[in-house]
Amino acid sequence: MRHVFWLMAWWAACAAAQADALDSLGLFLKNTRSGRADFVQTVTLPAKSGQAPRTKQSTGSFAFMRPQHFRLDYQKPFAQSIVADGKTLWIYDAELKQATARAQGQALGSTPMAVIAMASDVASLQKEFQLLAQPDQDGLQWVQATPVSKDAGMQSMRLGLRVSGTGVQLARLEMADAMGQRSLLVFDRIETNPAGLGASGFQFSPPAGVEVLRP
Repeated sequence: MRHVFWLMAWWAACAAAQADALDSLGLFLKNTRSGRADFVQTVTLPAKSGQAPRTKQSTGSFAFMRPQHFRLDYQKPFAQSIVADGKTLWIYDAELKQATARAQGQALGSTPMAVIAMASDVASLQKEFQLLAQPDQDGLQWVQATPVSKDAGMQSMRLGLRVSGTGVQLARLEMADAMGQRSLLVFDRIETNPAGLGASGFQFSPPAGVEVLRP
């Protein structure tokens, strides 16, 4: 009988912890109206026959302002920018001297940026993703998000949330795409609702001599 009670208590504790992860995500979406951070991204490519998986690492900075603005600026090993200004999603490659412009609403959809920069609450996020709370790991609360659309290029992602007395921060973002590629973003020097971050910080103008593509 003791084993039965212990098992019931263990399941109850797990269920409570997982519910807390979704609650924490809701607080992050509600209270974090803008933010910026540095990041390290590690991409693991699928293993080829007879070879170990290959990894690539890049660094840069990230900023967002709900509900329509964000930017990723890669600094190393190559300078690239992904900027959403509220109407247009720009992808700029400095080395190729090329920029691609797409309508923002059509380009984002079921993407990680939709979670961070565009969703206002869990209910709106659930229109694009199936959300599943997972057990705590590495001192973080975790939520798995799987796109509802079968056409999404992303297979799934996991959000690692750091909960403290000052609020909830997104500390890690893990993604897996349909081709078996995995990506991990680790955020550092996180600023929540920083003063002075406005829409002007999310504008992009192609430099002179840059080819602009509008597919």
